[in-house]
Formats: sequence, C-alpha cells, structure tokens
Amino acid sequence: MDTRTAGASLFPELEPLLEQVSKPIQYVGGELNSTVKAWDCGADTPAEVTVRWALMYPDAYEVGVPNQGSMILYEVLNERPHVLCERTYAVWPDMEALMRGSGVPQFTVDSHRAVGDFDVLGLSFSTELGYTNMLTALDLAGIPLHARDRTDGDTVVVAGGHAAFNPETIADFIDAAIIGDGEEAVLMVSELVAGWKREGMPGGRRELLLRLARTGGVYVPGFYDVSYLPDGRIQRIAPTEPGVPWRVSKHTVMDLDEWPYPKQPLVPLAESVHERMSVEIFRGCTRGCRFCQAGMITRPVRERSITGIGEMVERGLAATGFEEVGLLSLSSADHSEIAEITKGLADRYEGTQTGLSLPSTRVDAFNIDLANELTRNGRRSGLTFAPEGGSERIRKVINKMVTEEDLISTVAAAYGAGWRNVKLYFMCGLPTETDEDVLQIAELAKRVIETGRQVSGRKDIRCTVSIGGFVPKPHTPFQWVSQLSADETDARLEKLRNAIRADRRYGSSIGFRYHDGKPGIVEGLLSRGDRRVGAVIEQVWRDGGRFDGWSEHFSYDLWMAAAEKAFAASEWPIDVDWYTTRERQESEVLAWDVVDSGLDKEWLWQDWLDALDETEVDDCRWTPCFDCGVCPQMGTEIEIGPTGKHLLPLTVLGAGKVGMAEHSHAGA
Repeated sequence: MDTRTAGASLFPELEPLLEQVSKPIQYVGGELNSTVKAWDCGADTPAEVTVRWALMYPDAYEVGVPNQGSMILYEVLNERPHVLCERTYAVWPDMEALMRGSGVPQFTVDSHRAVGDFDVLGLSFSTELGYTNMLTALDLAGIPLHARDRTDGDTVVVAGGHAAFNPETIADFIDAAIIGDGEEAVLMVSELVAGWKREGMPGGRRELLLRLARTGGVYVPGFYDVSYLPDGRIQRIAPTEPGVPWRVSKHTVMDLDEWPYPKQPLVPLAESVHERMSVEIFRGCTRGCRFCQAGMITRPVRERSITGIGEMVERGLAATGFEEVGLLSLSSADHSEIAEITKGLADRYEGTQTGLSLPSTRVDAFNIDLANELTRNGRRSGLTFAPEGGSERIRKVINKMVTEEDLISTVAAAYGAGWRNVKLYFMCGLPTETDEDVLQIAELAKRVIETGRQVSGRKDIRCTVSIGGFVPKPHTPFQWVSQLSADETDARLEKLRNAIRADRRYGSSIGFRYHDGKPGIVEGLLSRGDRRVGAVIEQVWRDGGRFDGWSEHFSYDLWMAAAEKAFAASEWPIDVDWYTTRERQESEVLAWDVVDSGLDKEWLWQDWLDALDETEVDDCRWTPCFDCGVCPQMGTEIEIGPTGKHLLPLTVLGAGKVGMAEHSHAGA
C-alpha cells in the first residue's frame, strides 16, 4: 500500500538512481527562472483551491526544455496564485528501467513530485512521434493507459500542440484535447477545474469532462461515437451527450502584445538543442504553402508590435544571460516591420556580444540589408532557406512561389555578404512529383555553388542540401493525397545522391543529408490515423518502442510488425498502406473533421485541385480575401503593421554623448 503523501518530493528515492544513468543533470531541476510553489498554493485564499498541472513535452529534456510553447504555458499558469504548474519530460530507457525496479513513478523536475498526484497532465505534441513516450509516462505515473479505465482519483490527461489537430489517433489514451493556442485555453480549463473542485467535485471525473466538452473548445473523445463503413472508411463521428458539440473549435490568441511570454525564459542546466533566448515575433502564416500544416492551422497572421518585441528581448536577455536572440515565427522575414526590427535591435545591442538570428528565412524575403543587420556584431549564424521543391513545376504545385532566379539572387547576396555555407531544405515525395523534379535539386545546388564562387571569389563555398520526406497532414489541401512509399522515396533519394556526386567540380562542395522513407510512413500513419491506430501505438510501446523521433531508437520493423498484429485483429480491411499510400475522395469523412480549424473543407479541396493545375495563390495579407473561412468562422482578422514606431537604443554611447536610458515605447 502506497503511504506517500500527495505532493511530497520523490528526490530521496530518486537521488540514488542518478549516479547510474547518463546525463543525470537532466533530472535534477533548479534551472534559472524555474518555479517552485507550495503544494497548496491556493490555501492562502479561503475561497480558492489549488489547481495542479504537470506539463510534459514528450521527448528528452534537451529537446523539451527550450520548447517555446511549453515554456509559455508553464509561466502563464504559474502566474496565477492558485495554480501550480511543474514540468516533466520523457526519461531515457536507462532511467526508466531503474525507476521501474525501484518503484519511483514519473516525476516533475521542479519539485520531484509524482505526476500522478497532479490534477491535470498536459502533453504538448509538436510531432506524432512522441506518442509512445506518452504511454511510458502514463505507465510510470500509475495512470491507466486507457481513458476508459480511469477513475475519479486519476489525473486528467490533456493533449495539445499541432499534432492535437487530429486527436483521434490517440483517443484511447487522452481524456481531452485543447485545439489551437494554449494561453487562454489553459486558464479557462484551470478555472473550470477550480470551480468543480470548490463544489466538492460533483459527478466525479465524468462531470468534469462533460463541463470541458460543453465549452466547445475542448475535445473529449469519450463523448463521441465513431461508426465505420464495411470498407473501413469512417461513416460518422457523433457526440453522445447533450450539449457536446459536433465540432470543436480551435483557440486563437489575437493580441500577442497582451501575452508577452515567456517573460523569464528558462535557462537549461544541461546542453539543449537551442542555446538562445527566443521571441515569437508573429504567429500564423498565410503564404498558403499547401504541404504546411503549421501555416494552415495557425491562421490568421497576428504580429507582435515592434515595441513589444523590443521589450521582450530586453527583459529576456536580462533574465537569462543568453548571447543570441532568435526571432521566431513560421517565416520571420515576413513580419511587416522586419527591417525596422533587425536594425533597431542591432543598433540597441551594437558593441555587445548579443547576436540575432532568424532560424529559417524565406528565399524571397531575404536581402543584403537584412543580412548586414544580422551580422553587424561579427557573428554569422547559419543561413537556412527552404525552396522545398527542386523544380519550378513542383514549387507551383505546392504553392511555394519561389523561382530559381529568386534563389540564386538570394544566395548571391548571402555569399557576397561573407557567408561560406548555406543550407537548403527540400522535400521528397510531394504530390505529382517525378524523378526529374527531384533530380533538379542537384542542378540547383550546383548552380548555388557556382554563384557563391563567383560573387565571393573563393573556392571554399559550401552548400548543404537537406531532404525530408513529405508527409500529408490534416487540415491542409494535401490531406487527401497518396503518400509516397518508403521504397519509392529511397529510390529517388539514391538517384539524387548519385547525381550530386557524379559532378566532381561541385560534388565535394555539396553536403547531402536526408532521412530515408521509413520514419515518414510511420509519421503518416499517425498523422492521418483514426482511433483504430491506437492499438498499433500501444503494441509498439509494449514491444519496447521509445523515442521514435530519434533515429537511433526508431525501428520501422517494430512498427510494421505491431501494425500487422493490431490490424489483423480488426474487423475492417485496413493496413498501413490504407492509411498512408491510399488516396482519399472528397466525400470521405476524415478522422479530424470533428476539429474545426476554421478552414472550409470545400476551400481546401479547391486548393488541392488548384495544385493539380499548378495554379499559384497569393498571400492574402496583401491581396483580397480568398475565402479560406478562418476569419469569419473564428471571429478573427489578420493583424499586421506597420506601426510606424522604432526601437531606440537603451543607452546612447559614443564620444561627446551622455548615456541615457530610453523607453522602448518611444514612437517615431
């Protein structure tokens, strides 16, 4: 019998395990700007109860701790006096084995409390390949794997993040899913949980879940019934309780300046994948790239003001000590005032060690002035451009409106400004793609090298070509298409490799990185799956699947064997190909139709037909509306500048000048 006090620290039991595992520091907590609250932090207010969240990014600490979305929610929740929020991450297999042997449950890193003691476990999925890590955490926490088996005393499991836009694949394991922006949504859920607890938790967890479902903004799979046609397609997804909506709407935060988070970014104790302080300069994208789920589901564009950005950078640098600022968004150079932002920040921090970076830059948005501002303090972080498709034709199909000349003039500016290596990102397996479309990547890379040599007058110019496999995603115009098989993907990539290596004048200057087609098939199965795929995920996990986003841990054979076993027990004629390489028809009910992303399904289908016709569609920020549906359905609108404001230096330095502080709200 467990006699442990709820909310007690597990560190005395955990500490002896730390010397036996790799990277023990990832489990100890205590990061700069982390938060530790009393277990009953709401007890100071008689009318309040404490609502306790455990937030999990279902990957290793080094990947999860710098995740911007998780960091924002952690701070938003902890700012509320009656809400306690702590973080937990996926533990490596060596720690998992020791925890099981010692009876140590899944724990938070902030206070080393048992995850099973919290009211809510919130999981943020940016990729579907974290699903098996979720099952490990649930099992270690003592939370029943299946939502249907949980009782009133069990933690409520809530999913969020981009992958939650198709929550049906993990419907067996989650109690609820929050769709869209999380800032306001987690506070809404917290208040609802607090009210239910204050009332004495009437009706148990079922009543709590009903209240969540009836908000219209939280999807609770347990209150929906799915029926199927004899051929395996979905016939209908229908609510089973009064007041539960047929479709669940996404949450959209409109004024980013009202949510200047994180104010106190976490500084990891151990090395992480991003050693920088980041500011999200805008959210959403209307470029209309047809493969891009992130761009489609985050509409409309909402810019943070130039003064809001300046304040966040100033505060974040002071709170962290980082020397690099990442200006984040789906396409940061598209901010209507990006020139003023980069110049203002470069002016402000000139003479310091502070560097600026744009993690990924659109080919047609980069220019020499932007390059100069990003390198004014002498730093040159890597430049990455994403043409996505090798040929002009395939770029029209995917609506990536970038010509070859656009790319060549852009890399000429970069090499001319002193860069020696440029990284280009492409995809393989795009709809209507042929071998010739992919082989054009080799010709493009050769021309990039030749251009770099000409404008720089140097021979040490390099270009790295990185290839990812295309995976069709829900809520995009490509949600109906057939995915290229793993064998076909690998065959195309082999031809491309040979084409690059065949030309000795350029081959040694072109780096070639690619993923084989196998992980993409598994991602495709999970991204467009329905709740019947849950049996596959569980089988993989029971057979030892962990950390599927890591190439050294991923096993395609394990997934295929588990799928064969799970689907053999199904009453429908379904298999992996049925979910991945099968083309859907317009009339088919899709598993994610229950989620309202704001996008009209008819508009998405028309955009798919436009893709087949190689018809390009402009960015609606600068043109009349294309009726995608988001703004009228969500009650939102595009929010962009220019504001006409400028960032003034915090301190004016120089001979004959007197240092003075300037407030960053100063206008033009």
